[in-house]
Amino acid sequence: MNGFAQKKCIDFHEIFSHVVKMTSIKTILSLVAVEGLHLEQLDVKTTFLHGNLEEEIYTQQPHGYEVKWKEKLVCRLKKSLYGLKQGPRQWYLKFDKFMSEQGYTRCHFRHCVYIKTKNDGSYIILLIYLDDMLVAGSNMQEINVLKKKLANSFSMKDLGAAKQILCMRITRDRKNCKLTLSQNEYIQKVLKIFNMHNAKPISTTFAKQFKLSNKMCPKTQEDMDYMSKVPYALAVGSLMYAMVCTRPNITHVVGVVSRYMSNLGKEHWMAVKWILRYLKGTKNQALCFGGSNISLQGYVVLDIAGDRDNWRSTTGYVFTVGGTVVSWVSKIQSVVALSTTEVEYVAATEASKEMIWLQRFMGELGKEHDMGTLYSDSQSAIHLAKNSAFHSKTKYIQLKYHFI
Repeated sequence: MNGFAQKKCIDFHEIFSHVVKMTSIKTILSLVAVEGLHLEQLDVKTTFLHGNLEEEIYTQQPHGYEVKWKEKLVCRLKKSLYGLKQGPRQWYLKFDKFMSEQGYTRCHFRHCVYIKTKNDGSYIILLIYLDDMLVAGSNMQEINVLKKKLANSFSMKDLGAAKQILCMRITRDRKNCKLTLSQNEYIQKVLKIFNMHNAKPISTTFAKQFKLSNKMCPKTQEDMDYMSKVPYALAVGSLMYAMVCTRPNITHVVGVVSRYMSNLGKEHWMAVKWILRYLKGTKNQALCFGGSNISLQGYVVLDIAGDRDNWRSTTGYVFTVGGTVVSWVSKIQSVVALSTTEVEYVAATEASKEMIWLQRFMGELGKEHDMGTLYSDSQSAIHLAKNSAFHSKTKYIQLKYHFI
């Protein structure tokens, strides 16, 4: 199982680093569906062994392979090994050099994406994620040429047409220009890990009785000992991976339960199990890419003063490419807003940063003409964004939020 549900200790920085990577993958999949591109998948064998070391690193002689009469000597590494901190970096540097030699341009706004445009207007996009590669293009012959060059330089496995990547199942309907991305198998495995595969499914992400706060944290030592045995962090981390990949509909509720990682109570754990039951009832849901265009649209949503402990609001935004969601976020604002206008204004500013990145990334893919609009349902925030003149009612808003 290639997911976070296997880990006993959840690295949340690693999980959130997937957000940008997944956005890149979903944006490219949207292009593949709309334009009917070929989509091939490759896998690199013994990835980190391809890198060349730049530093002097020494290691003890492997047990059973010591040189006779020289057992006290150490070995100097010439090649990267698994376990070295330099391993991923050295592999990337070698692969980046190879792609440059083949005439591919690395995207400035997503360094794991390479693109090469031919004189006839056709292009090939390569997206690499550690040892997994997706290659998209309109000319299958050019893709095969790239495959051969990669196989000559690295130990590769050609997986043919892309079917699964990073626990996400890819299903294509070439005739109707449709592509779906789902995590049915991953969700089933997560449910079994937490013994929720026989639980009763539900159709709502959160129940009204879940008004979580720090007041629900355990007060007695007995309760603390009981909650210390609950795999709360593991469950939340598993939910986060599903949220980042294909499930924008659980983004807000997962953000709520993740606030109580260090001090959780029984109500918090009940809320997590509720989300697992919701996933069981909706495990067949998937992102469906396809349409007549690949225009970019953004929508700002928020939860005003939803944090019952600090009374901070939650910023949320969703971006679609060709009508399908490719990027979504729900996070607590860093300020306690004094008005609904400020809440909406701050949320729109945060969303505008993501939109600028998406616009520039799509521009590098040659889709400058498909830039869209950012929508907000607050007229006061829209007027303030269009004319952020200084006056007494808005002077308390921090300068950085006028970036919009």
